[in-house]
Amino acid sequence: MKIPRRVLYPLLLVIAFIVGEMIFVVEDNGIIGHLGETSEEPAPSPYVHISGLDEHFRDAADSIGWDWTLLAAVCYTESKFDSNAVSHVGAFGVMQMLPATLRSLGVPDSLHGDTRTNIHAGARYLKRLEHIFRRIKSFDERLNFILASYNAGIGQVNDAMALAQKYGRSRYVWHNGVDTFMILKKYPEYYNDSVCKLGAFNSSDETLQFVNKVTRRWKRYQNLQKNYEDSLKAALGMSDSLFNTLR
Repeated sequence: MKIPRRVLYPLLLVIAFIVGEMIFVVEDNGIIGHLGETSEEPAPSPYVHISGLDEHFRDAADSIGWDWTLLAAVCYTESKFDSNAVSHVGAFGVMQMLPATLRSLGVPDSLHGDTRTNIHAGARYLKRLEHIFRRIKSFDERLNFILASYNAGIGQVNDAMALAQKYGRSRYVWHNGVDTFMILKKYPEYYNDSVCKLGAFNSSDETLQFVNKVTRRWKRYQNLQKNYEDSLKAALGMSDSLFNTLR
C-alpha cells in the first residue's frame, strides 16, 4: 500500500526523533529528509522545518501577532530565503526591503544587511500596513491589500481603491474589485483620473502574482504544520494541551 507523502514524511520525522536521529526540511518541491546520528535523543520540535530562518520568523511573527508560516511565505516569495538577493529597484535581503523603508523603521544603515534585522523590519512594516487597512475586518481580505502594498507601494493601492469606489465597487474588496483597477491603472483614462495621486502603474501583473503566490504558499505551509502536528501528537500519544507545552 502506498502511503501519501503528507502522512509518510511527518511519521518519518517522528520516528527520527524517537530513535535519536534527525532532520526533515521543506523544500519548494515538498519535504525531503536527511537522517544523521546524534549523541542523545532530541526533544521533538512542535514546528515543521521550513528553512534555516524559522526561528527568526517565529520571533518576528510573535512580535506582531502573526502566524510565523505567513512570514516564511512572504520571505520565500520575495527572495527564496536568499540573504544576498537584490531586486532591480534596489530592495535587498531576505525580505527585499528598500533602504528608505528600513530607515523609516529606525534601522541603522550598518544593520541593513543583517538577516535577522531584515526579517524583523519586514515584519514591522507588514504590521504598519495592517494598521493602515484596519477597516477591512477579515484578515484574509486585509492581507491582499497588505501584500499588494508591500510589493507595489501603498500609493498605487490607494489609487486603485479610489478608482474602485468611483466606479461603484467596494474599496475594501480585493478580488474582482480593487485588483481590477490595479490592472486598469496602466491606461491614461484611469491613471489621469482626478482621484489618482500617482501616475501609471505598469507592474500590476507582478503585484497580483505576488499576492496570489504568497497566499497560496501560506496555505501550503499551514497544511504542512498541521499535518506535522497531527502526526506527532498521534505517534507520541499527546493531547493538545500537552503538545502545546512544547511551544
